[in-house]
Amino acid sequence: MRTIDITTASGSLADYAGHMSGETLVVLRNGKPLVALVPIQNADRETVSLSENPQFIALIERSRARAKAEGTISASEMRRRVLQD
Repeated sequence: MRTIDITTASGSLADYAGHMSGETLVVLRNGKPLVALVPIQNADRETVSLSENPQFIALIERSRARAKAEGTISASEMRRRVLQD
């Protein structure tokens, strides 16, 4: 991860994006993270959009909490149950 203070960030967004080498660039203001430029690999527009959607994030969090509280089943068990019907 690289960091740069906003007061010294004089390049264009295109310049910074064009020189990314697979690591995140965090822009700081007064030493605290303000924004991040993150390289995206193997993602399409839908994936990026969903990752920013509060309703989708809430759904994922509820699913994780339920799995933690109730446990999960294996993929083979899921297949067995689906094929049973």
